[in-house]
Parts: sequence; C-alpha cells; structure tokens
Amino acid sequence: MVLFLALTAFAVAIAGATAFVIFWPLALVHIRDRHPQITAVLGHGAFLKPKALAWLLRAQYRATPDPGLAGLAAPARISLLVILGGLALGGVLWILGQALS
Repeated sequence: MVLFLALTAFAVAIAGATAFVIFWPLALVHIRDRHPQITAVLGHGAFLKPKALAWLLRAQYRATPDPGLAGLAAPARISLLVILGGLALGGVLWILGQALS
C-alpha cells in the first residue's frame, strides 16, 4: 500500500510538471514582451535557471502590478510547488516502503 501511495505522489508530481510546462513559458513570454526590467533580472532562456525558479517560488511577480503576469505566474508557482511536494512525498514513501519490506 505504501508503494502505491508513493506512485500516486509521483503521478501528482507529473501532473504538476504538465501544468508547469504550460504556464511557466507563457509567463516568461509575457515577461519578455512587457517587463524588460524583470527580463534583465531573470536573463534570457530562464525556463530552468535556478535564479528564475527561485524568483517564481518567492512569488516576486506580485511586486509587479500586472494582473496578466500574476494570472500566468501564480499557476506556474503552484505547479512548481506541486512538483516539489509530490517528489518529496513520493521519495519519503518509497524509502518507507523499502524499509518496511
């Protein structure tokens, strides 16, 4: 049962990854087109750059009064948190399952 829950947690992480690859590129294009000051901070090609992901996780997009940016970056942030949470929970459950067997 524990390994099934671990697989379910990994499936949730995959679902988060699906949402992430939809919303984060859209947010980056929005940033590139309308916010050159943020583009300068994140750099070009910021899809998986640690600095850009940290910027997203800290929700620094909220400092910009642009509802379009918030509407794209918020789901990207939530999906990134779901990915991290699903991987962490799946890893813990997998280790627990190995210890119990």
